Amino acid sequence: MILDKKVLGLSPTSLERFILRSRRAVGLKRRVNVLITGSPAIRALNREFRHKDKPTDVLSFPAEPYTKQAFAGEIAISADIAIQNALRLGHSAADEIKILTLHGLLHLAGFDHERDNGTMARKEAQLRRTLRLPVGLIERAHPTPDRRSARKPRTTRGRA
Repeated sequence: MILDKKVLGLSPTSLERFILRSRRAVGLKRRVNVLITGSPAIRALNREFRHKDKPTDVLSFPAEPYTKQAFAGEIAISADIAIQNALRLGHSAADEIKILTLHGLLHLAGFDHERDNGTMARKEAQLRRTLRLPVGLIERAHPTPDRRSARKPRTTRGRA
């Protein structure tokens, strides 16, 4: 793991523990490298590997499938975007890094939310609850009616 950019409330030790717990929860037995960096570095990776010249929150790079190594792949996370998301959504930047890490781990385990008809979204929601994380990445992008527990309670003005 490389913490290229520091995030308040997130130590290398706490992130390593979270990665290990999450890998077990996902069922990913092989080792994973995680890079926490700034948006310029993520933008460069996104441009080089996905041909998209813009920063993004998380990128996953699975290891070559034909290798028989104890390595599942790598995850790169933009601390800058994680901090912005955390502020906007009302939770800690450390929690946002963990949400993005979980999302990346699911991709390394073979899930693909763009093609799996909601399988990854359901798995991410279940693991987010198990790992006691706020609303997950896919849930934010594609809200569903079962997100009531993650919403703020409504207020009724002027009603008795």
